[in-house]
Amino acid sequence: MSAELLINVTPTETRVALVDSGILQETHVERDARRGIVGNMYKGRVSRVLPGMQAAFVDIGLEKAAFLHASDIVPHTECVDITEQEHFQAGNIAELVRQGQDIMVQVVKDPLGTKGARLTTDITLPSRYLVFMPGSSHVGVSQRIESEEERERLKEICGDFVDELGGFIIRTAAEGVGADELEQDAAFLKRVWRKVLQRKESSPSKSKLYAELNLALRIIRDFVGTHLDRIRVDSRETYEQLVSFSAEFVPEFTEILEYYAGDRPIFDLFDVENEIQRALKRRVDLKSGGYLIIDQTEAMTTIDINTGAFVGHRNLEETIFNTNIEATQSIARQLRLRNLGGIVIIDFIDMADSEHQRRVLHSLELALAKDRAKTNISGFSQLGLVEMTRKRTRESIEHILCGECPTCRGRGTVKTVETVCYEVLREIIRVNRAYDADNFIVYASTKVAEMLMGEESHSLAELEVFIGKQVRVQTEPMYSQEQFDVVLM
Repeated sequence: MSAELLINVTPTETRVALVDSGILQETHVERDARRGIVGNMYKGRVSRVLPGMQAAFVDIGLEKAAFLHASDIVPHTECVDITEQEHFQAGNIAELVRQGQDIMVQVVKDPLGTKGARLTTDITLPSRYLVFMPGSSHVGVSQRIESEEERERLKEICGDFVDELGGFIIRTAAEGVGADELEQDAAFLKRVWRKVLQRKESSPSKSKLYAELNLALRIIRDFVGTHLDRIRVDSRETYEQLVSFSAEFVPEFTEILEYYAGDRPIFDLFDVENEIQRALKRRVDLKSGGYLIIDQTEAMTTIDINTGAFVGHRNLEETIFNTNIEATQSIARQLRLRNLGGIVIIDFIDMADSEHQRRVLHSLELALAKDRAKTNISGFSQLGLVEMTRKRTRESIEHILCGECPTCRGRGTVKTVETVCYEVLREIIRVNRAYDADNFIVYASTKVAEMLMGEESHSLAELEVFIGKQVRVQTEPMYSQEQFDVVLM
């Protein structure tokens, strides 16, 4: 089985596809217009010190001076249990920095409107499993890793990586990860930090020392320790960046990087473009004839399995079992492909045999084993539903590529033409009681107007008799089905 990354680069957007055995498994999209500077490090120069605000303005080479508060000069780490944490007290800003001083800072908040970026001197460098803390001698563990045994295992492994350069925070994604992967992450972060220190010494003030990596480089970083046979990129400039980056930080990937200069668009390989379009649909067809219905809501994602046209060859129970087994493979792939995170409720077709339930759960666990995001399966509930969670690492592909429907406003349904017609009739009565008018004009969408003048014309006539006034209907082709106006004349 072969695994490869396809990287498609245009002036406005970068897209990455992970293809395993010829099948699309993951998609990543980044648009240049949405990229900020959070995470970037600069060698700044203090331009003003404001004791009254306990803050300083720092020139980092941007249009507006950035803001550094006294409390942000003191190292602080939230939501992490760090043993023997040092206790710092923020002092007077005038004692911490002085005007004209060069200082190394990191952006924690993008510039917004008239406000400059927000800075900190508490530098951190993230990778897939770890966060590097320069100058620290501690190992912290995310509080979301609840198992005390696992926390101690991770601390023991990462304790060996701490040296004069700094310490580490172990991220939630590291739960269950082996020592080799953690060591590769630690080595990568130290190489990056050494490069930052070299640039600090050789660069003038107001220079960028480190930029949060673009998608193409982040992908290379995050796939450290993952087996890949080939990485193909269709941009010569990006390819050269990747070669330079991998040679310096991820040498194991240098040999498998390729510049793709083919006539076919790179995402037409392995049918990636069409697969992305299919990933935006609710329905996912299974080879057997069954299908999934996937609904993503704000609270959770629900997945319903149906046998569809699959009738099986033996009996109903066997047909249901085979459909559910096939669905586990598709569900695992769709969760990765669509990047669905948070709570996921799966409604498998009801199975009477407990052994069948056990085998379906085992099949789902095996299918999810390849997922780089952490998953947790709770098993079948009393209602026959499987509850699981998947760590939310980034926006879903639907949220990146799609927006709210202007007609239904996210409901997923629109009122029927009949419903809107009756709303129009009620609105005429309401307006007639509230205001004095000689007659009314109704502006409505084509379908609603046609029904009011056709099937519901008798209802409109009865209403005219009831209120004693004439009502005219005017078609407004630009109106959506639910949109209408009742105008007094």
